[in-house]
Amino acid sequence: MMRRAGARAGLVGKQAHLRSLHLPLLPRVAIGSTPAPMQTFESLLVERSEHVVVLTINRPEKLNSLNSALIRELTAAVRGLMEAAPLPRCAVLTGAGDKAFVAGADIAEMSTMSVAQAKTFADAGHALCAAIEQAPFPFIAAVNGFALGGGCELALSCDFIYASERAKFGQPEVNLGLMPGFGGTQRLLRRVGPGLARELVYTGEAISADRALSIGLVNEVVSKEALLERARETASKIATRAPLAIAACKRVMLRGSDADLAAANELEATAFSGLFGSVDQREGTRAFLEKTKPSFTGR
Repeated sequence: MMRRAGARAGLVGKQAHLRSLHLPLLPRVAIGSTPAPMQTFESLLVERSEHVVVLTINRPEKLNSLNSALIRELTAAVRGLMEAAPLPRCAVLTGAGDKAFVAGADIAEMSTMSVAQAKTFADAGHALCAAIEQAPFPFIAAVNGFALGGGCELALSCDFIYASERAKFGQPEVNLGLMPGFGGTQRLLRRVGPGLARELVYTGEAISADRALSIGLVNEVVSKEALLERARETASKIATRAPLAIAACKRVMLRGSDADLAAANELEATAFSGLFGSVDQREGTRAFLEKTKPSFTGR
């Protein structure tokens, strides 16, 4: 009797945990022939070509550093893409100029912050990174130079990272008497493991693109001339895949990383079976059996 009661309690707990992790895995995708116009921004360029969007942080005179205004613009842009009709199928995030992806948060702005203002600033950075993570389409970071502090954290919120040979990564906040404030202590740990993450955060040292590649922080290192084209190439390939399936994969991998294996596998099984109610699943199966190229519509 005790074992059965324990088993029932464990099942209830597991179901509650799954409900707490739940996010819609089959977002509705509006279908249209013309992308909706995007808002214009002061320090951000938005370029959309069919199903791929390139967001370029355009503050090169400040090494694309993140101040409050730029964080608001980036957040508005990401959320706008999530409401666009049709939805993009992949996004690329990069920085203007040859020197920096994002060299960090704007230290001049931070230097006068009170405790309350710093909390507001950190909350805004976290909201931006969470929006990128929770978008129902992948983000690829194309890091063309310094990705330090908030820049490294911004790149880590993307699904994966391509880097130029000149890229530098690091969390140097301890050199300012601070610590990472936009999720660096958590996402870096999950990306490269606790030992390496602690070393990078505690020393505050920057590492080269090759070192970042060797520890699994980035996926690939290419020349600075080839960087954006490499990111666009992968984004275009992803855009040919079934968007509902990509969205489900992204959500399950994100939520499953914080769950125990049994709960994560249950998330996967639920999302997998849900896709059998989609038009795209029927189209993909038909195309495979008939040996033709599928045309996915996100329905």
